[in-house]
Amino acid sequence: MNDIKREKLLSIALVICGAIFFTIYPLSLIWPSGWQWHGGHGQYYLQMICGVYAVLGSFLISAARNPSEHRSLISFTIWSSIAHAGIMSMQAIYDRHETGHLVGDVPALLLVATVLWYLSSVQQLRPVAIASR
Repeated sequence: MNDIKREKLLSIALVICGAIFFTIYPLSLIWPSGWQWHGGHGQYYLQMICGVYAVLGSFLISAARNPSEHRSLISFTIWSSIAHAGIMSMQAIYDRHETGHLVGDVPALLLVATVLWYLSSVQQLRPVAIASR
C-alpha cells in the first residue's frame, strides 16, 4: 500500500475510531455486561471514562485532517488501548462477573489499536527521541 493511500485510510480510521469512542455511553446502556464495570464503581466511574474517551474521540477526529502531524496522539491511542485492554482482560478473567468485557470492550480496544497500528507507518510509531537519531 502506498503512503498516500495509507494516509487516506488512516484519516478515515481516525474519524471512525473517534466516533466509536463517543458511543461508549450508549453501548454501556444497551449492553452493560460488555461495556460497563459492575464492581461498585457506579455512575461516577462510567461518567469519568466516557468523558475521557469523548475527549480522545474528538481529538482523533480532529487529527484526521492531517494524521502525520498527530503521530504522538495516534501512538498514545494505540498503546493506551493495548494497555487498557490488557489490564481489563486480566481483571475480567479474575472477576467472573466481568467476563462480558472479553467479548465487548476488550476486543473493541484491540481492534482500534490494530487498525491504527496497521495504517500508521513504522516511523510514526517510534518514540520521538528514537526517531530523531
